[in-house]
Amino acid sequence: MIRVEHLFKRFGPTTALNDVTFAVNAGEIVGLLGPNGAGKTTVMRVLTGYLPPTSGTARVAGFDVQEAPIAARKRIGYLPETVPVYSELTVASYLRFIADLREIPRSSMNASIAACMEQVGIAEVSHRLIGHLSKGYRQRVGLAQALLHDPDILILDEPTVGLDPKQVVEIRQVIQELAIRRTVILSSHILPEVSQICSRIIIIDAGRIVAEDTQAGLEKRLKGTEVLFVILKAPMEDVLAAIRAIPGVMSAMPEGPDGITITAGLGRDLREEVAGLATDRRWPILELRPVSLSLEQVFLKLTTRETTDDGKEAQA
Repeated sequence: MIRVEHLFKRFGPTTALNDVTFAVNAGEIVGLLGPNGAGKTTVMRVLTGYLPPTSGTARVAGFDVQEAPIAARKRIGYLPETVPVYSELTVASYLRFIADLREIPRSSMNASIAACMEQVGIAEVSHRLIGHLSKGYRQRVGLAQALLHDPDILILDEPTVGLDPKQVVEIRQVIQELAIRRTVILSSHILPEVSQICSRIIIIDAGRIVAEDTQAGLEKRLKGTEVLFVILKAPMEDVLAAIRAIPGVMSAMPEGPDGITITAGLGRDLREEVAGLATDRRWPILELRPVSLSLEQVFLKLTTRETTDDGKEAQA
C-alpha cells in the first residue's frame, strides 16, 4: 500500500531524511517512533505531498506522490500534528467546508458528514463552535476531516499530543476502530503510545531508520541487545574513541564520573574485545560487567546523540 525507497530530504545544509526505505502493507497499523526532530513529520509530509523529496521515491496505493499527486492524495486521510480546524466555525459547517474542498457530491455530503461524526464520536457537538471544544474533541474533529472522503490510508502525526490521559485512551480507541478496514501510519515519540496501537514499529532517529520490526520482534531484539558497563583507568575521551572503533559497537556513552555503557548488536558479547583493548593499551580494568536494560532504556540508547568536542552531534 505504501512504499518508500531511498528517500532523502535536505533543507539547505541540514539532512532531515537520510536514505529512508520502508513498506507498509494493506491493513497494517505501523508506528513511526522516534524523538522530537527525528524526521517522522518530514516522512509524513513527503507521503502526503506537502513536501517534495530531494531524491528517492514514495508511492501510495501504487501512485508516485510526485508524478501523480492528486491520485495519491485521494487515497490518503491526513491528520497533521496541529489540527487544521477553524475555531469560528461549528463542527458541522467546518466539515461541510472540507467536504466541498474534497469535491464530495452534494447528494451524499450530508450522509458522509454524519457517518464521520458518528465514527469519531462528535455527533452530539455538531452545532457547537470548534473554538469552544476541548482539545480532545478538536482532535476528533481533525480525525473526521481526514475520513470524509473514505480514504484507504490514514496518516496521523502525533494524534494524542497534548491530550490528558482520559482523552489519550479515547483517541487510541477511535484509531483502532478506524483501522479495521484501513492502512494506518501514525507517528509518536512515546513508546507506550506506539506499542499499544501498532502491529509494526519503525524507529527513526536523525533522519535514519535504526530499527524496524513487529512489536514482539522488536522487544525480543532490543531486550537481547548486549550491553556492558566498563570502567578503565584512562582518559575518558581516549577510551570512548577506542571503544567506538570496535566492530559491532552500536553506541558508547559516559555513565557517571568514570564509567562507560557500551551497546552492541544482538548476540554480540564484547567483553573479550574490550578486555583485549585494555590490555593492548595498558589501561587497568576497574570494572567490566554485563547490564540488563529495559525496552525503554534501549530505545534511548538507539536514539540518543551526544555532542563531540567540535560541536557536532555523534550517535551515542
